[in-house]
Amino acid sequence: MTEEQAIKNSTRPVTRKSLAADFSKLGITPGTTLLVHSSLSSLGWVCGGPVAVIQALLEVITEKGTLIMPTFSEDNSDPADWSNPAVPESWWETIRQEMPAYHPEITPVRGVGAIPETFRKFPGVKRSAHPCMSFAARGARAAEIIADHKLDYPLNEDSPLGAIYQLEGQVLLLGVGHDRNTSLHLAEYLADYPRREEKNGSAIWQNGRRIWTEYLDIDLDSDDFKEVGRNYEKSCSVRVSPVGHAVARIMPQQDLVDYAVSWFSANRSELLSE
Repeated sequence: MTEEQAIKNSTRPVTRKSLAADFSKLGITPGTTLLVHSSLSSLGWVCGGPVAVIQALLEVITEKGTLIMPTFSEDNSDPADWSNPAVPESWWETIRQEMPAYHPEITPVRGVGAIPETFRKFPGVKRSAHPCMSFAARGARAAEIIADHKLDYPLNEDSPLGAIYQLEGQVLLLGVGHDRNTSLHLAEYLADYPRREEKNGSAIWQNGRRIWTEYLDIDLDSDDFKEVGRNYEKSCSVRVSPVGHAVARIMPQQDLVDYAVSWFSANRSELLSE
């Protein structure tokens, strides 16, 4: 959406002050550990853009809270697996040899929006070490959330998602649906159903030089995340309220993940498609 379209689709300007009031009405409180998935365009025309959104979130959770966002750089991955868009096979080895190595301070995000891209550069933000599936965090528990983000199985219980689970954090869907709800990937690791392991690869710095390294993961599949989310909302407490011109949802991550673990175990009875 262009800025002109955002203005035409807005009945009023959205500001840092109005956003903070909306976040408070939604139920976000000081001290919250908050994982945010977001769409800036869904909010309408925001005075100050992503900076205003981040400042409003930090104001509401206060310094006692912790703000976390996915800062994925999924282009730093094996080009053999790319589909949106795919590249010719003849390019694959060149990409593996030439992709810039991940650096938490300079590698841009891809596919998660303008708000996380701005947040990763905010003062005091720490970003985890995974070259493809990193998270950024700022606040009281930031260091422990992003610490020791291992290459293998990057969204499992030992990842930042698992740390948020242990800290009884909240998930905020800000103008996006459950198809963007990354915590459901954590449930995929924990659920009891057949799954297939796969290899991925990324460019990293190691001992002062750039290398291409491979690591293990499971074949993650978000195709049924919307269905899981709909069923979860029918049986569990999810707070829903307007934020700007968007619909926002907030939920306890532990409850969400535990529900999804049971749902996947019951409904994913076959191996993920080859």
